[in-house]
Amino acid sequence: MISIDRTDSSSPAFRQLIPELDRELRGNYEFDQDIYNQYNIVDNIANVVVAFDGQKPVGCGCFKFFSPTIVELKRMFVLREFRGKGISKMVLAELEKWAAELGYSAAVLETGELQREAIGLYQKSGYISIPNYGPYVGLPHSHCFKKEFSSI
Repeated sequence: MISIDRTDSSSPAFRQLIPELDRELRGNYEFDQDIYNQYNIVDNIANVVVAFDGQKPVGCGCFKFFSPTIVELKRMFVLREFRGKGISKMVLAELEKWAAELGYSAAVLETGELQREAIGLYQKSGYISIPNYGPYVGLPHSHCFKKEFSSI
């Protein structure tokens, strides 16, 4: 049975999953990933969600301040062998719920063009494509999305 825990970026379970995510991204984007890595630093993130199958961490995500009303979702990941089981939906829903509880009204995120499953998840979850923002402007593999929490 999958459980979801709220934690922060010091979580050993979260720290265990991040290198797996980074390896997958490096495999997809090779040297272009060096550009993106600078935007994926997870030190001192207060809002992290980890999904567990029993005691095994199998998925994660987090959010950070983007503006007074908007969070930026980061580091969404599910281990390959656990994909297709709804875990990413659970992680995403928990992140959105937590952000809304803290008074945020929307979320933005960036994902890569080769993350087709992620793009599908976000679109099915009510995210709309937006122009690339901030550090992602002009980056060739980036796709940015936004969701207003009134649609949760």
